Amino acid sequence: MKSLRTPDSAFERLANYRFKPNYLNINDLRMHYVDEGNEHAEPILMMHGEPSWSYLYRHIIPICAAAGHRVIAPDLIGFGKSDKPTKQSDYSYQVHMDWMTAFITQLDLKNITLVCQDWGSLIGLRLAAENPDRFKAIVVGNGALPTGDIPANKSFKLWKSFASYSPWFPIGRIINSACFRTLGKDEREAYNAPFPNSQYKAGARAFPKLVPVTSSDPACEANRKSWEVYRQWEKPFLTTFSNGDPIMRGGDKLMQKQIPGTTGMPHVTLVGGHFLQEDSPTEFAQAINSFLANEVVEYYTNPDAK
Repeated sequence: MKSLRTPDSAFERLANYRFKPNYLNINDLRMHYVDEGNEHAEPILMMHGEPSWSYLYRHIIPICAAAGHRVIAPDLIGFGKSDKPTKQSDYSYQVHMDWMTAFITQLDLKNITLVCQDWGSLIGLRLAAENPDRFKAIVVGNGALPTGDIPANKSFKLWKSFASYSPWFPIGRIINSACFRTLGKDEREAYNAPFPNSQYKAGARAFPKLVPVTSSDPACEANRKSWEVYRQWEKPFLTTFSNGDPIMRGGDKLMQKQIPGTTGMPHVTLVGGHFLQEDSPTEFAQAINSFLANEVVEYYTNPDAK
């Protein structure tokens, strides 16, 4: 498998991103991750989606770390400072699962609180369902775990078509278009930084086509099995969707109806588009911290809450 590695010089002087880099070797690919806060604390695993990278969590990581948590934010293979296989065929839903399973296993992460959005949810929710003993709580913002049984909406179909066929794939502008606020030039350049040219974008291009949108998709059976786990999931589960995401809107209500762990949780609707981390970072971080300090503590200390 041929892969590219974005030069370190591309990441110099990024706006509000001064985190020490950390790396793991996974199947001969280098995977980057941010690891901030109390190294002895239970970890919060923040997973980004498409076509972003850990830069998405730059305002949230310090707030959660300041509350005493250990915050880990990996760059998925193909994104950020991680290595980037050059062919779209190098990427599949399952291979991303294999990479992330290796990641949490190598770091031996336990008592994880998952925070996920977009493809971070497709991978992260599977990860938690398939490794439930490693996860103690989940926070989902603008995410899903599709099984192909519900048709994709028009907004997603348009996005999939654009990612598949457009000769122009400007990462920074794409992310900016899915936010309420207008990103600064330095922020758009930071999102562009991992992708010096089109050869680096195979992973970003591949993701929309990997979403299970028909019941015959190869990922559907594994996702259905994960939903069987979630229909019995009683650990704390919080939804923090935004009010302006045309693709994910309403997914929080579906989760609240089907997942027992959502009952009684302080679910919140944040102001923002698809990338709520850009539009409401402080509110998102505060929701995570409050959830961990109150509901999660109550669940694990009060036998009657289980």
